[in-house]
Amino acid sequence: MSSGPAGQVTGSSLRPPLETAPRAPLRRFLRTVDGVTIEAAYDPARGASDDVGGSLAIVVAHGFTGGLDRPHVRRVAGVLGRDTAVVTFSFRGHGGSGGRSTVGDREVHDLDAAVEWARELGHARVATVGFSMGGSVVLRHAAMHGEAGREHEGRTEARTDAVVSVSAPARWYYRGTAPMRRLHWLVTRPAGRVVGRYGLRTRIHSRDWDPVPSSPVESVPLIAPTPLLIVHGDQDGYFPLDHPRMLAEASRGHAELWVEHGMGHAEHAARDELLARIGAWAGSAAG
Repeated sequence: MSSGPAGQVTGSSLRPPLETAPRAPLRRFLRTVDGVTIEAAYDPARGASDDVGGSLAIVVAHGFTGGLDRPHVRRVAGVLGRDTAVVTFSFRGHGGSGGRSTVGDREVHDLDAAVEWARELGHARVATVGFSMGGSVVLRHAAMHGEAGREHEGRTEARTDAVVSVSAPARWYYRGTAPMRRLHWLVTRPAGRVVGRYGLRTRIHSRDWDPVPSSPVESVPLIAPTPLLIVHGDQDGYFPLDHPRMLAEASRGHAELWVEHGMGHAEHAARDELLARIGAWAGSAAG
């Protein structure tokens, strides 16, 4: 993307990467390959050396109904940003981004744009950290750009060097818990989408998936050799522990699995100590 004025819609192929990462926060509107405008923010590392801060960036993929300006997302970015540059963005249909949420399908294009922007800002290494819906998106994104198998001809600028998936589902259409049954009502019913738009500030697409995208558990085997960390709380009220275990098993020993005692679901439940460990793992795994 270009380094034009804040609020400018930028395209990923317009400018070469910067030689050094910026030292000040930035705000941009990015354009996805399917034409959706995505709001994004960049925060340089606060406590790292120039070498570390300039080489590694973490791109945070929030959960459903989140957004880059939501307090829980800012907290995540703040903890990760102690030692590493951080890119946050709002998925389509969320916050100031355009379009409508497809609840994990076309959101891979949003993550593509954010990762490309991080590289254009001068970061040689990029790790993705996703929560819940964002956790499924980082898995699908890594599979698309992995060496083992690609769903499309991936662009090298959008590849990732390490992947962290927190509180993600293993499979689609899961309705085994009360929170997920409520979420399915929100997404599939006209009245639910009205509640989502005006109550949760999330604009949800009315069309069903066609075709159905690869599920997270189908995506995981295609991620290697990119390092993969799966994090899940043993008190997650949305997805029980069979989900992270299925994901880890699908990796055939490649993924690392952390089951966090007492943790609930996604960003709200992730303690600062856990986020710091995730950041350290990402920095080490990304090489």
